Amino acid sequence: MRRIPGPARAYILCAVVGAGACALPALRPGVDTPWTTVALLAGLHALSELPGRRRILGRLFGGSAPVGSGSFLPVLFAAVLLLPPAGAALAAVPAALLGHVDRGPGGVRRVWRAARTALAAAAASGAAALCGGPAVLAGPALPYALVPAGAAALAFSLVVTALDGGILATAERVPVRNAWRGLLAGSLGPHLVHGLAGLMTAVLWRSPYGPPAALLVLLPVYISSRVLAQYHREQGAHRSTIRALVQAVDIKDRYTRGHSERVGRASVLIARELGMDGERLEVLRFAGILHDVGKLGVPTRVLRKDGPLTPEERRVIELHPEYGHEIVRGIGFLGEARAAILHHHERLDGSGYPYGLAGRQIPEVARVVAVADAFDAMTSTRSYRRARPVPTAVEELKRCAGTQFDPRMVRALVRALERDGWETAATAVTAVTAVIADEPAVPAQPSRGRAGAPAPQGAAPAARHRRGG
Repeated sequence: MRRIPGPARAYILCAVVGAGACALPALRPGVDTPWTTVALLAGLHALSELPGRRRILGRLFGGSAPVGSGSFLPVLFAAVLLLPPAGAALAAVPAALLGHVDRGPGGVRRVWRAARTALAAAAASGAAALCGGPAVLAGPALPYALVPAGAAALAFSLVVTALDGGILATAERVPVRNAWRGLLAGSLGPHLVHGLAGLMTAVLWRSPYGPPAALLVLLPVYISSRVLAQYHREQGAHRSTIRALVQAVDIKDRYTRGHSERVGRASVLIARELGMDGERLEVLRFAGILHDVGKLGVPTRVLRKDGPLTPEERRVIELHPEYGHEIVRGIGFLGEARAAILHHHERLDGSGYPYGLAGRQIPEVARVVAVADAFDAMTSTRSYRRARPVPTAVEELKRCAGTQFDPRMVRALVRALERDGWETAATAVTAVTAVIADEPAVPAQPSRGRAGAPAPQGAAPAARHRRGG
């Protein structure tokens, strides 16, 4: 307990006392608590949290399912609709105590989770009862049972949101004004979906077919929820991989910190304007973020050189697309992004590198990233000059359209900037980055943050360090 702040300890203790008060009526003599139903539902809910499911799901899906991927809430919502508040609170406790926790102190976190879930389940059961839940389930359940099921999901979300915000404020020291921000919006939708699955389970439980039919329904729902959870974990692993590579580049070339993320953002703006679907938008975002990952193969002394490059240094710099492609070759989820990393310095007139491709020979994703990369390079501050204004950068892109850049991509970026604007960077970068970005050379003008918006004067003239410049 020494690692937990005093206010958080008091807050957790109050939650535990409240949960105990909610569950106590079920234990009083003379109360007709349906213990068989409580035990069955509590056991099913706890089964979803057992560590052994890693091995079971691994055999089912050919991989591993990490422990602690989350409670199987349809069972809990079935308990909420089938049991009185005290019984629903008790049914929620075993799973919370058995579940995996990622950080210590594990015991305290489990106790907090048990109290939080028990309070939410009791409140949800009470809300369902106020809306006639037991009576509705005893008769023709649908569509009338949607009202108590919706009330239960709403009450569950409200209590969970209130308690989570409190623990963020007391244990994690999140400012009170921010502790509850976005929590309800993020939890209500999933809880409504789980509530509907719980309603289906409760209806079958009370039907002539009884609990076995409800179990048959729960099995595919359980498998589907775990497959979806595995998908989200894989997406998180993908994002972590991208972050690690970008951080490695930023550490090596401190002058371009933030450049990768902005190129990814500009690439998405162009792709969205071209009507690309969600999957390709993600590919373009990855491509933009990782377009310069090949810098990891370039000597640091060359990367950080602040001045004109020798012919030999220029040849080394121009190898970075191939280095980048080699680095990401084995990362399957990047898809087309690998082609963008390799070819984003090709030019429409065939004078680019590394292979001198021309026109439609250059992959579409690479043509998108080339425009995004050059645009951010021009609107970022160099060690020898301030950032160029957005309108000047746009005019230079238009001037080079058809020779260096794909005119279609340039037009798409212009339309996106007119609609959304652009937040320029304040990060200084070396002259080497102008080579890597293949930046067009134009005289610098007074800086602007959005198209047409004036900004402070005083930009220095630009040096011509681009490839062939």
